[in-house]
Order: sequence, then C-alpha cells, then structure tokens
Amino acid sequence: MPTPDATPRLIRDPHEALEQHFGFREFLSGQETIVSSLLAGRDTLAVMPTGGGKSLCYQLPAMVMDGVTLVISPLIALMKDQVDGLQKKGVPATMINSTLSPQEQSERLRAMSEGHYKLVYVAPERFRSGAFLDALRSIHIALFAVDEAHCLSQWGHDFRPDYLRLADVVEKLDFPQTAAFTATATPEVRADILKVLRLRDPLVAISGFERPNLSLQIHQCSGNKEKYERLERLIERQKTGIIYCATRKKVEEVSGSLASLGVKLVAYHGGMDDRDRSWAQNVFLDKSKDVAVATNAFGMGIDRSDVRFVAHFDVPGSVEAYYQEAGRAGRDGEPSECELLFNYADTRTQEFFIDGNNPGYELIIDLYTALRHFSDENNQVVMPIKELAGAINVKNDMQVSSAISHLVRAGYIERFDVQGQRARGTRLKNPELKAEDLEIDHAALAEKDRRDRSKLEAMIKFCYDNDICRQAWIMNYFGESDAHNCGTCDICEGGQAGDQRPPKDEEFLYVQKALSGVARASGKRPNGTWEGRFGKGKIVQMLTGSRSVDLVSSRLDTLSTFGILKEQGTAYVFALLGEMEKAGLLIIQKTPYPLLTLTKRGADAMRGNRNFSLNWPDPGKLSDAGGSKSKKSSGVHDFGGLEELAFDEQLFDKLKETRTELADEAGGVPAYVIFSNQVLEFFTRLKPTTVDAAMKIRGVGKVKAERYLEPFLETIRNYPK
Repeated sequence: MPTPDATPRLIRDPHEALEQHFGFREFLSGQETIVSSLLAGRDTLAVMPTGGGKSLCYQLPAMVMDGVTLVISPLIALMKDQVDGLQKKGVPATMINSTLSPQEQSERLRAMSEGHYKLVYVAPERFRSGAFLDALRSIHIALFAVDEAHCLSQWGHDFRPDYLRLADVVEKLDFPQTAAFTATATPEVRADILKVLRLRDPLVAISGFERPNLSLQIHQCSGNKEKYERLERLIERQKTGIIYCATRKKVEEVSGSLASLGVKLVAYHGGMDDRDRSWAQNVFLDKSKDVAVATNAFGMGIDRSDVRFVAHFDVPGSVEAYYQEAGRAGRDGEPSECELLFNYADTRTQEFFIDGNNPGYELIIDLYTALRHFSDENNQVVMPIKELAGAINVKNDMQVSSAISHLVRAGYIERFDVQGQRARGTRLKNPELKAEDLEIDHAALAEKDRRDRSKLEAMIKFCYDNDICRQAWIMNYFGESDAHNCGTCDICEGGQAGDQRPPKDEEFLYVQKALSGVARASGKRPNGTWEGRFGKGKIVQMLTGSRSVDLVSSRLDTLSTFGILKEQGTAYVFALLGEMEKAGLLIIQKTPYPLLTLTKRGADAMRGNRNFSLNWPDPGKLSDAGGSKSKKSSGVHDFGGLEELAFDEQLFDKLKETRTELADEAGGVPAYVIFSNQVLEFFTRLKPTTVDAAMKIRGVGKVKAERYLEPFLETIRNYPK
C-alpha cells in the first residue's frame, strides 16, 4: 500500500466535506448530531444500528480536523474493507496490523508523522508493543475512535481482552479526544464503555434499534428434521442469506446436508485456516456464493447489502448476539426474514460455552499451581491445553483457556510461540509467587458468570414469549420504552386477522400517496401497464424520506413523492404496502430482483376509484421514530395531499423551452447543466413563484439560483392558472 503523495485540501465545513469526500449531500438520521459533538471537541459514545452509517461519523471528522484519526478495529478483514473503500474515494487511509512486517509498520508510522494519512486503522493487539505506543506519542492524534466498542466490556456478548488495554493506551497518549461506536449495547454495556475509556463529559447518542424491514420469526422445532425442512423452504424463497450455527461441528454438518441438496454455499468457522476463511468470506462478499453456513466468527466485516435472510440453526447465547447477527439481513432496506429454529435442548451448548468462559476462582488457582509444578528451569511450560486440563481434572478445555487468559491479564503469566511448533508456551513472570498470594477479584468472576447466564435466560424468554411483538420485545430489552409493533413478525402476523373494509377518507389519501410514489418510481410500458424498477424496501424509504446511502445513490430522493408519508413512519408504510399487495393494488414482479409496481386496479385507485377493501394497519401501533414532522431534512415542500402535486405536461414543456434558451445563451452547454429534468418536474408540480420557495427544492443551489432561476419563475408566473 503506497504512501499518498499528499493529503487532499482540508475542507473545514462538514457539509462541504461530506459531499466532496464521500459523495453525499445530506447526513443520515443520527449522524449529524454525532459529527457535531466530535467537531465541538466532546468525547462521544454512539450506539447506531447495523447499516446506520456509524463509520462516517468518525471518517468525516477525520477529514475536517487537523491531525490523524486512529480507528481501533477488531478484525483485519473489517479494517481492510474500510481502508479499500476509503482509498477508492481518494481519502488518505491505511491500516497497521499483524499482516505487516516491522519495516512496513515503521514506514506507515513515519508517513503518519509527516501528515500523509488522515485515517489509520489499528488492531488492538498492536498496543501490546511499547515501541508502537511510544511512536504514536510523537504523532498528533486528532481523534481516538474505538469501533465495535462493546468488545471492551466483559459484560458484552463479544468481549475481547485486547480491548481492555485501550484504557491504558488513552492515558499514555495523554487523553486525546475519544469516541466509541457500537451497534448493540445494553445500558449495562454502555456504562462499562464509559467507565473503561473514561470518557469526559460525553455525548451519549443512541439511534433507534428498530429495523422495520426485518421480519423476526421464531419457530419451535421438534428436532433437526424439522429445522432442515424449514431451511430448505427459506432458501428456496429468499435465495441469499447466512445460516448461523453454534459450533464448528454443526457448521460442517449443516453445510454438508444442504450441499447434498444442491445448495451452492460456503462454510466458515474459526477452526479453518486463514486462507480458507478468507476465500469463504470473499466468495460470499463478491456474490459468487449466495449462502454462508457459519459460526458467529462470520460477522463483523460482512457488508453484503442484499442478504435476504439470516437463519439461526441453534439458539444464540444472548439477545445482543442474536440481534447483531439478524441485523446482517436487509442492509439495503428491502424486506428480509430472520428465522430462529428453536429447540430448548440446544441451550445446553450455550451453557457449555458459559461454563468455558467462566472458569471460577478455584480452577484458576488450580491451574496456576499446576503451571508452577510443571515449569522448567526457564520458568516455562510447554503443554497442550488438553494435557493441562487433564492435569487438574477439568473436562471442559475452554475453562483452561479462559483461566490462562485471566492470569495473562492479571500479569502473572505470559504466552509465547514455541519455535517449530503450532502450540504456545506459558512463562511464569514471578515464579516465587504462590497461588494463595494471587490477587483475583472473586466478586467480578461471580458477577460475570451471573450476567452471562442471565443473558441466556433472557434469550430463552424471548423465544418463549408469544404475547408481544418480537421487535418491540427487543426494543424494550435495549432500553427503548416507546417501541411499537412491527406488523411482520410471527407474533404480529398471528394476531392481525382483522376484518377487511373499504377505506376511510384519510386512509384513502394514504393509499393514493403510496400508489403515486410507486408510480413515480416505476416505468410505463407502451401498452400502458406499469414496470417496477425498485424493491419494496427502497419504495418505503422513498415514501418516508429516508437518507440511506442506497436510496440517495438511486436518486429516489429527487422524486416529488419523496417523504410524502414521512409522518406515518416506516413500520406503518411497510404494513400498508403489504396489505395493498394482498388486495391486488400492487404486485411484486418476479424478476431476478423482486420489484414493486402498480396493477391496473392500483392505477385506478390512484386516480380516485375507492372500490377496494383492506385489512387496515393501526397507525397508533405501527408508528415509529422515523415519522419526524420536520420537512427540513426531507428536501420537499410541506403539502397536504396529492391534489397539490398535479403534473402539467404543457408547463413542463414550457420549462424545458426556457432551459434550452438559457443553455444556448450560455454557449451551447448541455441542458442538464442548467437544471435536470427532475428539478423541472419539481417546478411543474410545486409551481414556485419566489426565490425562497424554489430554493427549498432539491437540486436548486445558491449558485444555480443566482444564474438561472429567475426565467423559470417568470415562466411559472405567466403560465395560466
């Protein structure tokens, strides 16, 4: 990875930097608050859902502030993906991890000190090196950003001991501005992050965990036969997805069974060598294979947006783990299924893991005593974990590995690589120290064991509760007290068998708005029928005014119907479109991608025909936080109904004539340089007659308004009403 010749011009304005460096015109929901906090110099803890754009919250400040932003990231694959994406945008970024030689690390540290990089991704284990930390102390660090921050909490679901070093690192770097980012964190984990990183007067920003495009389904299965039957139907229905299994052995069993049925898949678990794991991840990400069967090792860094399903063959150990893994489905906003195949007997596997991760005080003491007994003249012990387990009469090898980790973190032993062997050795740091003199926090060990078992109990309760919406249950678990029913989970679908009836006036207006939005996002064939161009998820995002990356890149935010159902919220609009589909007003076209469009009956309803009935969703139960009343971020005018959005072909033609004249006067520039067709469409529907009114329309910037706007306003003013 070559050193960049020079860093790009420092753009101080965050909105200008957002468009210049990242190609976005506006922030996604929740981003601007976090960026503002960081640019104001505050430490920050940001909890944002998967796909919510948390990476940009530290990438953008890095490009606005002087100095280097260090990003602590737990996986090499994850940081490589981030760095590759940034470099394609022209952002000076690099990474430092175990894949680099000492010389390469030194070269990148030198380039950092010379100001060649704005973002540097660092693996947490690099901080084991005192020399590396000393080198960083001579570099101007603008921001110390801890990604996947739940990894530093012993109460979290993905604890990584190397993350605990970050508390000392921050202190030795003289407390640079620090920010922590995670997608899943209970109030307990959030408190732990604040405490460990010692964040000063932090902003704690928690974006909604709600994922209305995910249908959360839990099915009680009597055994593996029923699980395989449900998996076959799920794969046939949704094609692309991830199947999570609790153990390596189960991954091999499930992948083998599905492969024998002709499913093209990859298997992935921690027991595979690096090359095979890398191959499996890459062929899934590049879409060569559409199904992955994996342990939870297949997680962070998996950024494939079209995952249509996530299935859990075994029950996860916590609600946090379940929801983070389920959240890898539907990152493009399209409807996706998350199916948990639950059998209570599977909880024994999770209990085994809990036992393995919580060795207990007595076992730690026994292990230390054994290490002193077996140590050689160099105070070293070279024995496989299994032999050490046998020596202290322990059946669960995981407990021995966990006990070793405790002793390493406490500073009583250290691990080293044995030359010529795959095994690792253990060295006593103070061989004179006896077991009874070890300082081990009994209460902390007992509390972690209690919390781990409590998390599993919560997961089991989640599986058995059948009187509350799955998504609302999870929102309550994460501390969101105003959760609403999703309308699509197995609980909601089982309890929404209401009577169909014709629309009331307000309901009919919602339907017309929805149909108009689908129409604007669709194409029309020569025979007058409609042709879909986008899936249901993008249509919902457009109707509710979403600022997702996929939606903006698809230009759906430029449609006149953008945000037209923002007040109703995504959960309600998802449910409404589903009922409209059942009533024959909409149809999903079975192309390689499921595309939503109008039927003839839907087109008639859009024009005013009320001859239809629906099982109407309840807006009170399905409203969500996305239904902000502010139109400031939606980029559209505040209008009451579809009657105010009438499209006049003659006015549109006159506006195009005006544009052609201006293009000729400007020296024959292409017409779209003046204003695009989408902007002329806005003019046609909204008919602005003042500069202030026109400036609210997307695509009318200050420069273009000064140069070109007045002739268009004059055309509109002179047009017959």
